[in-house]
Amino acid sequence: MDEAQKQAMAEAVARIRENMTTAAKAAGRDPGEVLLCAACKTRTVEEVRYSADLPIDLFGENHVQELVEKTDAGAYNGKPGHFIGHLQTNKVNKVVGRAALIQSVDSTRLLDKIEAAAERLGITQEILMEINIGAEESKSGVGPDDLWPLLDAAAAKTHIKVRGLMAIPPADADDTATRRFFAEMRELLAKAAARGYENARMNILSMGMSHDYAAAIAEGATIVRVGTAIYGARDYSKKALIKGSLWETDSPDTREPSPRGAFPPFIPTQKSDAVSHCIALCFRKY
Repeated sequence: MDEAQKQAMAEAVARIRENMTTAAKAAGRDPGEVLLCAACKTRTVEEVRYSADLPIDLFGENHVQELVEKTDAGAYNGKPGHFIGHLQTNKVNKVVGRAALIQSVDSTRLLDKIEAAAERLGITQEILMEINIGAEESKSGVGPDDLWPLLDAAAAKTHIKVRGLMAIPPADADDTATRRFFAEMRELLAKAAARGYENARMNILSMGMSHDYAAAIAEGATIVRVGTAIYGARDYSKKALIKGSLWETDSPDTREPSPRGAFPPFIPTQKSDAVSHCIALCFRKY
């Protein structure tokens, strides 16, 4: 990273922090209640390590391989790393014990795998339940009505602790609809907390990204996940392969929209870019 990039990142984080404080105070909240999660998928160890010296509270990874690489390299400088992407059951063992919080649990099968891995390590793994608040077929997460049996199943585990909920509203929702989805999440968290599970502490609400984190804070978010507003636009064409192995591509529900809420199309600049992108997509389900 050159000095200009470092300065731009520092200024971006300062602006975000100022906006977070303004949004919290406008909602009558203590700004200290809201944590800034840097969504750092596709970012290098060098970028993440530099950003860890800025007033960022924690880091969120969408891909298991990147979580492993950056954790092992100490890129977070002692700050927590969360897993925020879709987690495949065959990769649970690499995440449990590395991620301070798994934000994307959405099935009893995944719960069982996390419980088994945590038991082997002799730890309690903290998790959030991912809610498909917009009822989108392309997204993972459970519907609001299906949350309760999943919470009951989690409450029966001895090596899992549920800390709250996570959601991503539809990318094409307007400001009014997005605000309504955030309000529904706040109400859902309150209902979940009122059930009084012994091994759950339902006080985390993870929602809001680069384009809507202020609205999320107004509706009760305690973690906002901000990526492009910190690091700049992502170049997916150059990250199809990591360390010579196939990169785990994004699932639609975890890719962060641009500030305008739309996903940028993939436009290869070289033939090799297109080939790498196609390879990654072909192996996506693996």
